[in-house]
Amino acid sequence: MRTVVCNQLGPLGDLVIEERGEPTPGEGQVVVDVRAAGVNFVDGLLCQGRYQIKPPIPFVPGGEIAGEVSAVGSGVTGVSIGDRVIAFTGFGGFAEQVVISALTLVTMPDTLGFGQAATLIQSYGTILFALTRRTSLKPGEWVLVLGAGGGVGLAAIDVARAMGARVIAAASTKEKLDNAVAMGAEATIAYEDEDLKVRAREISGGGVDVVIDPVGGRHSEPALRATGPFGRFCVIGFASGPIAPIPLNQVLLNNRTVVGVDWGAWTFRDPIGNRRLLDELMGLISDGRLHPTVPSEYPLDQASSVMSGLIDRTLAGKVVLIP
Repeated sequence: MRTVVCNQLGPLGDLVIEERGEPTPGEGQVVVDVRAAGVNFVDGLLCQGRYQIKPPIPFVPGGEIAGEVSAVGSGVTGVSIGDRVIAFTGFGGFAEQVVISALTLVTMPDTLGFGQAATLIQSYGTILFALTRRTSLKPGEWVLVLGAGGGVGLAAIDVARAMGARVIAAASTKEKLDNAVAMGAEATIAYEDEDLKVRAREISGGGVDVVIDPVGGRHSEPALRATGPFGRFCVIGFASGPIAPIPLNQVLLNNRTVVGVDWGAWTFRDPIGNRRLLDELMGLISDGRLHPTVPSEYPLDQASSVMSGLIDRTLAGKVVLIP
């Protein structure tokens, strides 16, 4: 089977395609034929050695996949060959097949295509965790989403709207803002050209209630200043590169709260809690309350360029590799 392999941490152009033998499932495991593998910002950081986790090399990147079960190991119950499934793999997803514990599989909703399913768990899991476990979003509250045209940003708009909130989308280009409006954003801010703090306060009538920030850098402080009394600022990532220095007096003022959101680490600490979260997520999709976008598709051998496009922010929206 064909796989994308990172033999050394560094430039994404060093990734290679390798042929490996077909995997065999062990006890409690299944083999999934990958129909689509979601590509996320973090995948590129891992390959470059810029993430807080440094995987042992060589490794196969790719944290989430959707596909069909093609082999079942001993001791596995409730899973059959041909089942359409989603899995959060952590690593190993950029391949034609993966071996994974049957306990981690999520049944794929009939309403989704493989591409939609493969870009679902990481972004939507992060946002549902943020808005239901790390803070509590109430109907009618204003949510300001930074990086609103990216995968996490679009998921944030979708989840917030499903919870009855009003959403302001902030992004760098018209294309990204148009995608955010299509997802359900009520208002937009082009934060490369407009004053983020001033516009967010104007639109929300005095200050937003929640900020979703997967971007970091120079936009974080004005976004924090745009929150009103008891505003919550959710730190999700640093896609722009720099980690913003936040003046703590701005946290004190208006009784603001800064909330760290590390869904990935939490899934390992509380796998039962994460299973409940994923069950909630699948229920929202099955009920038609969430609307995952159809991603852009690229072949497996373009993994390097796709990850580069996400890191330099020239690619918008959701992206999958098709083995």
